[in-house]
Amino acid sequence: MSNVSGMVKLLRARHPFVRIVTDEEMEAVEVVRSAAAEFGLGVHIWSAVNGVTATDLANESAIAETNNAGAALVYWRRQIASGNPTVCVMLDLADHLHDPLVVRALRELAQHFTRLNAYFERAVPGQEMREGSRGTLVMIDHRSSVPPIVETKATLFEIAPPDEDELREMLRRTVSGFHREKAVEVALSKSAGELIIKNLRGLSRRQARLLIAESIAHDRKLDASDVHDVIAGKRMLMGRGGLLEFVQTPADLSGVGGLDKLKAWLSKREGAFRPEAAAFGLTPPRGLLLLGVQGAGKSLSAKAIAAAWKRPLYRLDPGVLYDRYVGETEKRLRDCLRQAETMAPIVLWIDEIEKAFASAAAQSTDGGLSKRMFGTLLTWMQEHAAPVFLVATANDIEALPPELLRKGRFDEIFFVDLPGPVARRQILQIHLRKRGRDPERFNLDVLVAATEGYSGAEIEQGVISALMHAFAASQAGSGGGGATGPAGGGGASADLSTQMLVDAFAASPPLSRTAREKIAALRQWALGDESLGLAARCVPAE
Repeated sequence: MSNVSGMVKLLRARHPFVRIVTDEEMEAVEVVRSAAAEFGLGVHIWSAVNGVTATDLANESAIAETNNAGAALVYWRRQIASGNPTVCVMLDLADHLHDPLVVRALRELAQHFTRLNAYFERAVPGQEMREGSRGTLVMIDHRSSVPPIVETKATLFEIAPPDEDELREMLRRTVSGFHREKAVEVALSKSAGELIIKNLRGLSRRQARLLIAESIAHDRKLDASDVHDVIAGKRMLMGRGGLLEFVQTPADLSGVGGLDKLKAWLSKREGAFRPEAAAFGLTPPRGLLLLGVQGAGKSLSAKAIAAAWKRPLYRLDPGVLYDRYVGETEKRLRDCLRQAETMAPIVLWIDEIEKAFASAAAQSTDGGLSKRMFGTLLTWMQEHAAPVFLVATANDIEALPPELLRKGRFDEIFFVDLPGPVARRQILQIHLRKRGRDPERFNLDVLVAATEGYSGAEIEQGVISALMHAFAASQAGSGGGGATGPAGGGGASADLSTQMLVDAFAASPPLSRTAREKIAALRQWALGDESLGLAARCVPAE
């Protein structure tokens, strides 16, 4: 297992001080215990509740008067470090590092282990050298914020989530365990089994084990229907963390109006993820930046990409990254990107990316936090190898750091403008069909003219508003009460009409009129202006 072998490597190299930041505490403890067993090392564990125990948290024979973090560190310094080789594990010690005495005791123990390990590295004639650490301090914490001196002295070790091979073995063991209790019917094809494994990626071992158990326990069966249970369970678990949100996408591109040039770009690159493309000398596409008018369809474009390539879409809201603890915000971003890689292949959508890095484009007003986060994102964009396609959307180009717009950061920068006549016709047809109306019953030429300057979102809201008026009119005509619609009239047979739609659009002027100057400036920046000698910076999406 990669986690255990990684910890074995640290112990073999005699690292005196290791930090693990994870929500899966017991999983981390087991990794340390398994690695220590490779060298015959004892493991002592400390928690504020139990103090120091010689085996694990279930051991009742704890060392007296070691509940205090400083007392436990001093105990190890005086009693254990001078005796048998030991791995000392401290749980949630970061919560106690506000006390300078605890920090001092921590540093002294780490320094003692450094000297102890260095002593046993010296060649002594006639004395057999013992492989592995003579003493290592391991901090396992749920948050990453620690004093700078602790951060610089410790080696950070990350617990990797299970890979597909481990998940397959976990599925087999869980089924066997349930079957020993009571017979379990397994009717799972190879493709359905691989789909379950694929959808378990990105979860911790505990979470994956629980989802497998839940799929079996309710009916003592494991079959193709459990694929949907696993997907639903994963969405729920992902939602609890609040970092990555699963987004439902159209089944295909027929549910997306307009965006013809973007669709053509996607179609040409769909095959670039296949092994044949790599043999041809191609590298897979890595991401797009979508600029555009608010409500014009940037979010729909992200969904169109996921629909075109048949990949799940996960949305990262930059607002959920920020945390009041120093260091936690950067950790959240790293966790998001790491989780996206483990769930690959996916489309990762960063909505309104300028919000996350508002201060990175100017003089920092947040202590350099935005710049550090921006640097983390740029490094990941450049170096990540997992098939994660990044889609970033933005409304305010002035808030974007120039480094993000440099060629090579994204495969392409598209400008999502207000839909033209052909796109507006498609959008009207989609939203009318979606609500059970046949578009052929309406005068689409009149509606296309009435929606000039409207975004896709505004057209959808206009259709909904007209439907509301039509419904109210039908209720009034049937004695159900309510007001008539904008076209007047009523009657039980009143239904949506072309005139109702025209009136609904006229009653709600589009953003292109109320913010004409701002949109014109954005369009000029993106598409250029020959009369002013301004070159285009973006490719039109439509």
